Amino acid sequence: MQIFRGLYSLSSQPVALTVGNFDGVHLGHRALIDILKVEAKERHYPTAVVIFEPHPREFFSPNNAPARLSSLREKLQLFAALGVDQVHICRFNAHFAQMTASDFARTLHQKLHAQFILIGDDFRFGSGRSGDFALLQHIAQQDHFEVQAVKSVLHDGVRVSSTAIRSALSAGQLRTAQQYLGRHYSISGRVVRGAQLGRTIGFPTANIVPKHNRPPLSGVFVVEVHVEGLGILQGVASMGVRPTVADDNRVLLEVYIFEFKQQIYGKHLRVVFLQKLRDEAKFPHVAALTQQIALDVAKAQNWFEQHD
Repeated sequence: MQIFRGLYSLSSQPVALTVGNFDGVHLGHRALIDILKVEAKERHYPTAVVIFEPHPREFFSPNNAPARLSSLREKLQLFAALGVDQVHICRFNAHFAQMTASDFARTLHQKLHAQFILIGDDFRFGSGRSGDFALLQHIAQQDHFEVQAVKSVLHDGVRVSSTAIRSALSAGQLRTAQQYLGRHYSISGRVVRGAQLGRTIGFPTANIVPKHNRPPLSGVFVVEVHVEGLGILQGVASMGVRPTVADDNRVLLEVYIFEFKQQIYGKHLRVVFLQKLRDEAKFPHVAALTQQIALDVAKAQNWFEQHD
């Protein structure tokens, strides 16, 4: 898969293209990409996806932007797994935010050589989100390229969307999020050195600082841990601000891997969330926290025994 940081191409070959935020690359996104691949194959075009970095709402309102479901790295890995040929990462900045909808549409056609453009039926684009499918159709007729819109994917009558997935994760409804995503929700990152409190109380953890400070879920969870070079392990994880031992309000993902002694600082982990055990809580002292962690570990081990 080719990755371009910007709206340009190294080839004049026509492409079949789609565009959007694709946060989470959920079932709705996958359905759109599946259709794109079929249309591209019929026309003998490669497939291209245009995404925005950062998310437009992070640019306009960073303090109120939605929690991210996937980092840029995770998003690119998912696109590659889906067989996308090209991804163009469009830097969303003040200059780009002022681009008119017409100019954006013509940029896709003229600079990326999009000869077939597929979008979701609710996708808006351009300055002030003024562009829609009707405008894209009008420009396509003038500039002689094809456009098509696809309807939203429904699950049990609910529109599959990044917003619905965030809501499910926030409520601890991991099964619902899994159904919308088409996979278990996960977070990836590199292990960093922490305060090493877990080591002193018998539960050493691998710590990951989320790349974006507002993860869509919090609490204590049963997890699978995909460790770079070591395979898939089992454990329990806490996502939150650690109110018992810290007062800096910094979000941290702490993962305790069962019967694991190796040093893995700097290694890349993918933490897969399988079941929520409880909400994060503040305990009166570290001893009480230690007792609760032991209970969490026992519950998580029991969960794995029941779901073997």
